[in-house]
Amino acid sequence: MAFHELFSNRELQVLHLMLQEFTSQEIADKLFISKRTVDTHRINIMEKSGCKTIICLYKKAVSSGLVTK
Repeated sequence: MAFHELFSNRELQVLHLMLQEFTSQEIADKLFISKRTVDTHRINIMEKSGCKTIICLYKKAVSSGLVTK
C-alpha cells in the first residue's frame, strides 16, 4: 500500500498542514474543525505511519513523493 493510501482525505489535509509547521489551532481554523479533532487526526496519522516524531513523518512523506523538500 502506498504511503498516502494509509490516510483519509482529511488526514492528508492535516498532514500537509502539519508538515508546514502549523499548530493544531491554526489547522483547526483553516479547516473549520475543532482543535480536538485536529489532535485526534494527528494521533491517527502518527499511528498509521508508524512514526514517533514529526521528522520521521516528514522523511516518509518526502520519500513517498507525497511532499517535496
